[in-house]
Amino acid sequence: MDLLKNKPSAGRHGFLDGQFLIAMPGMKDDRFARAVIYVCAHSEEGAMGLIINQAQQMQFPDLLVQLGIIEEKEVIRLPDSARNFVIRNGGPVDRSRGFVLHTGDYRVESSLPVSQEICLTATIDILRAISKGRGPRKALMALGYSGWGAGQLEKEIQENGWLTCPALPDLLFDGDMERKYDRVVASLGIDLAHLSSVAGHA
Repeated sequence: MDLLKNKPSAGRHGFLDGQFLIAMPGMKDDRFARAVIYVCAHSEEGAMGLIINQAQQMQFPDLLVQLGIIEEKEVIRLPDSARNFVIRNGGPVDRSRGFVLHTGDYRVESSLPVSQEICLTATIDILRAISKGRGPRKALMALGYSGWGAGQLEKEIQENGWLTCPALPDLLFDGDMERKYDRVVASLGIDLAHLSSVAGHA
């Protein structure tokens, strides 16, 4: 997560902060097959992002109990938004660490702006807020993240491993994970059958 420290403002020319990475059909790494990744940080030092269309088995109320935020008997009192909050598999790195991507209407000192509308918070405060129904308007939580060393992501894009496009908030936060890959691809007006021959940039 050092990539997020002293992070320059999003939208810098040539960097992919706030964009989607869409795995091409020929993706060799099974962990990223049909993955849609939201890029949280990208610089000369490397990149960090969260897979947004793979669900974890762990339920959010169980995580709250495990972290001592609530007691088991309090699960029944959680607002629907917290009880139905799906935890996603953010990637293969540091799987025990949690990250919340959310709209900018909620901010604490540790919240890092990714784009003009989206922030990333990795502290327990936001989980407490969500459990009380006082969290951000829209949010998603992931355990683990996806990381690339210096120049690695650029090389993978050049080798036709990923397609990139601006992230639409509706596609980022909606809960329909099963169809998210197809819907993100469709939003680009691309036919999946022809995707393997498309260059790295949309």
